[in-house]
This record gives sequence, structure tokens and C-alpha cells, in this order.
Amino acid sequence: MTETLTDDMKLIVFQLKEKEYAIPVHQVNSIEKVLHITRVPGVAPYVKGVINLRGVVTPIIDLRRRFDLEEEPYTDSTRVIIAGFDDLEVGLIVDTANDVIDVNVNSIEPQPDVVGVKEAEYISGVVKLDRRLLILLDLKKVLNPHELKVNYGNEG
Repeated sequence: MTETLTDDMKLIVFQLKEKEYAIPVHQVNSIEKVLHITRVPGVAPYVKGVINLRGVVTPIIDLRRRFDLEEEPYTDSTRVIIAGFDDLEVGLIVDTANDVIDVNVNSIEPQPDVVGVKEAEYISGVVKLDRRLLILLDLKKVLNPHELKVNYGNEG
């Protein structure tokens, strides 16, 4: 997908603990409240299960577990970001999702060298906005389909 001539990119901003993360809007299909999650045996520990979202069975990933953060009970502000790339669509459980911003692609800096932080391998860059630091996630690495192992009877 090509960006506009102004090189602006729209990002959905969400929180986990006190950190702000972002993913490009074009990878987000919707933002939902937490629905009933059906557990699925034999999946990765960070896969909470699946939901039936408007007739589509969608795997749900708890990003806190994915990044080895302590889990928190869900609140009224907990959201599920329905995101995807290629033919894969998943829900990402986040603490809050409350911002859509435009950033200039030239303001995206490479990921800093962080040693010993699990989420570092999923970061594609960082964006500094005034006093905010947004961590830009690489969805392909976060959603690694080979690790998800959620199979609905399809081959593969």
C-alpha cells in the first residue's frame, strides 16, 4: 500500500501498561470491546482463544502475554483490535485503544537497541511526538502464523 504524497501515515495508538504502541491504520479492521472468548486447546500460551465476530472465527492474542508483561483483569477500557495482513486476521487484546494520529514516515526512527526486552523483537521503529514515544509494532512478527497454530480444519 502506497502512502500519500505527503508521506503521512495514519496510526492507531494503544496502551499496554504505561507504554504507547502503534500499528498502521490500514492493518486495522475494527476496534471492539472484549467479547466471549472460546478457549482452544494446544495453542501458544498468548493465544487466549477465538471469538465469533460477525460470523468470522477470529483468533485472539493477549499482547501482554505475548510481550511477557504481567496480565491484568480486563476493564471497561480493555479493547480488542481486529488487525490483519495477507490472509490472516486476529484480535489483539490491549489495555486501551484511544487515538488515531498522523505521523510523517520520515519521523519514524529505527528501533533502539534494547537488551533483554521481549517486545524488542516485534518493534519496527519508534515515533517521537512532543513528549510521547510511540512504539511501532511489526504485525508480521507479532502474529507469526507458524507460532499461532490455530487451525480451523483448513490445511496448513
